[in-house]
Amino acid sequence: MSVASSTTSLPKQWQPSRGKVGMICLIAAESCIFLTFVVAYLFYIGKSATGPQPKDVIEMPLVIVNSIALISSSFTVVFAVKALERQKRSAFLGWLALTIALGLWFVGGTASEWKGMMEQDGLYIGTNLFGTTFYSLVGLHLLHVVVGLTMLGIVLILGALGFVRDRHAHSFDILSWYWHFVDAVWIVVFTTVYVIGR
Repeated sequence: MSVASSTTSLPKQWQPSRGKVGMICLIAAESCIFLTFVVAYLFYIGKSATGPQPKDVIEMPLVIVNSIALISSSFTVVFAVKALERQKRSAFLGWLALTIALGLWFVGGTASEWKGMMEQDGLYIGTNLFGTTFYSLVGLHLLHVVVGLTMLGIVLILGALGFVRDRHAHSFDILSWYWHFVDAVWIVVFTTVYVIGR
């Protein structure tokens, strides 16, 4: 038996999906960045020499509604993945559109929160340590939400044009991991800023 024929008869070794490995690496790297910002926020809690302080500007009802919208979007994106796997195109587009709408609600709510903090309370990124760490941490998360919404929006447009099919469900599922990551990070940010830091 030749060497060539013996190597072709060997069973193929299992290899992980490049997409999954890539997304896991991205999430791990982004987690390290967020951890740095969270630690900085926790380190500087209560060390601002001037006001306003967190208890003076944070309004929980608005933040809770925004949080519910964002966390709910993790469920709707799962429904979108399942609909795509089952070749239910209209359901896929509907769940994906709802996911994007919930994400946009969160972005709009955050913008409204920041507007109030700036106009009514005079809290800007350079006002004090609280302003710097608050806008840096929450702003970093908001940037990730916008990136996620952009990617989901592209998929929605391609899906509406008929370019996304059930064979793309695996790739879309990997993309949804990023959205779940954004939601999970918000739970950490919410706990750090609005519960511990308040």
